[in-house]
Amino acid sequence: MKSYLMNVWTYLDPLYYKCTRLQYLQGESESNTILRVRLTRYKGGPITLQDGTKILKNDLLLKIHLHNVRMLKELEGVSSEVKRAVYIYHMVKRSLPSLAAYLSTHQKSSQIKGIIGITSLKTGASRLGFELAPIKSKYYVAYKKITLIPIQLVAGKKRLNQEPVYLFMSKQHLLGEYR
Repeated sequence: MKSYLMNVWTYLDPLYYKCTRLQYLQGESESNTILRVRLTRYKGGPITLQDGTKILKNDLLLKIHLHNVRMLKELEGVSSEVKRAVYIYHMVKRSLPSLAAYLSTHQKSSQIKGIIGITSLKTGASRLGFELAPIKSKYYVAYKKITLIPIQLVAGKKRLNQEPVYLFMSKQHLLGEYR
C-alpha cells in the first residue's frame, strides 16, 4: 500500500509544484536541497522573534516546504524513528545555506522579513534556529492535520495527531547563521 501511495505521490508532485507556485532554491531545476519555497503574506497574529524582528499581518515572508517525495525516497531504508529524525535534521541543515543564498539574492530581499513553515516535525527545529509558535486558528490546525495525514501514512508515522506549528526564522538570523 505504501509503495502504491508513494508512486501516485511521485507522479502528482510535479502538478503540486506548479499549482503551489513553489520554486527550487537553485533556479528552476531540482537542487541538492530538501527545501522548496514561495513568497507569502503572513496571515496570523503579531509575533516578535527572539532577535526583535516583529512579524505582522501581511508582512512578506519566504515560506519553506519540505520536498516530501524526495525526503521519503531518501528515508526508504531507515526504519528507526530516531534515525529518521536525525536524517531529516541534517537534510534541512544542509539546505539552509542554499536558502540563505536564495533569500539574499532575491529581488524582494529587502522586503522579506524572514521565513515561515508549518510542520508537525518539531524535533530539532529550535537547534536549527527556528522559533516555534502555535497556530491559533482551530480551523487551520484541523485543515493542516488533514493535509498532513497522507505524508504521515506514507512515512509510517505512528503518531498521527501531532499538532502542526509555525516555524519562524528572521532574515537576519538566517543570513547571520547560514550565509
